[in-house]
Amino acid sequence: MKLIGVGDNVVDYYLDRNEIYPGGNALNVAVLSRRHGADKTGYIGILGNDQAAEHITQTLKKEHIDISRIRKGYGENGMARVKLNQDGDRIFVKSNQGGIQKTLRLHFCDDDMKYIKTFDLLHTSVYSLIEDQLPKLSHSIDISFDFSTKSDDSYLAMVCPYITCGFFSGSHLAEDECDALANKVQGYGTKLVGITRGSEGALFFEGDRKYTQPVVPTDVVDTLGAGDSFLATFLTDYYNGVPMEHALKSSAAAAAKTCTYYGAFGYGLAYGKAGCP
Repeated sequence: MKLIGVGDNVVDYYLDRNEIYPGGNALNVAVLSRRHGADKTGYIGILGNDQAAEHITQTLKKEHIDISRIRKGYGENGMARVKLNQDGDRIFVKSNQGGIQKTLRLHFCDDDMKYIKTFDLLHTSVYSLIEDQLPKLSHSIDISFDFSTKSDDSYLAMVCPYITCGFFSGSHLAEDECDALANKVQGYGTKLVGITRGSEGALFFEGDRKYTQPVVPTDVVDTLGAGDSFLATFLTDYYNGVPMEHALKSSAAAAAKTCTYYGAFGYGLAYGKAGCP
C-alpha cells in the first residue's frame, strides 16, 4: 500500500533532556507506515525556516519519505514542549500551536491533487487544520483522520462524511461511551472507527463487528508516539488486506515497541546545536 501523511508536524522538545525529536501525527504515521513496510509514503505539510524545520527535513530524507511537495515558510516551526513523568507518560507543558502551519494553512492545487491520487490512503488529523479541504480530497482518495479527543457533534458532522477511517483517543471514556461514539461516527458514513484507550487497549468497529485488542506489556521509557505507531501499523496492514485480528495484534506490538525509546521514531537532537548526535 501507499500512504501519504498530510498536515501537522512538530518537534517535541524534551525539556529534561534538552533534545528535540521529529513528531506530529500526520508526519509520524507516514514515517512509521514506511517502517512497517508500506511500498511508498509521502508527506505534505508546512515547515518553518529554523533548526527544528531543518531537523525534520533531514530526518524525512533519511527515512525515504517523499517530500517533493512540502511547503516552507519564514517563521517558527511547530514545537511542543514535553516532560515525562515517572511512568514515562508524556506531559505537554506548552506549544506554539503549530507554528507557521497555523498561520499559512494548507491548500491544494491541481498538481497536488494529481500527486495525492498516486497514493492509496491519505492520513491527517485534527491538528492539521484542513477540515475545509476534506470534501475536495475525498473525491480522490480514502482518508484516515485522527480526532484525538475531539468528538463534539458539530465537528463530527463536519468531518465524518468525508473520511473512511476515524480514530480517537478514548482513555477517558468508559466502554459503553466508546460504543456510543463509534455508532455516531459510523452513522455519518465513516466505515471504520478505532478508539485507543491507553492501558485498557483498543476498541475497533467495522460494520456491525466490534474488536477488542489488549495492550502488549513492555518496559516503558516514553509513551509519546505509541498511538501513532499503532495507527500506522494498523493502516498499513489493513490496506494490505491483513485480517483485522492480526492487524490489531501487530499494531499493539508496534505501539509497545515505541514505548521503549524516546520520541515517536527516534532522531533526538541537542536543541540549539547543529548536527545530529
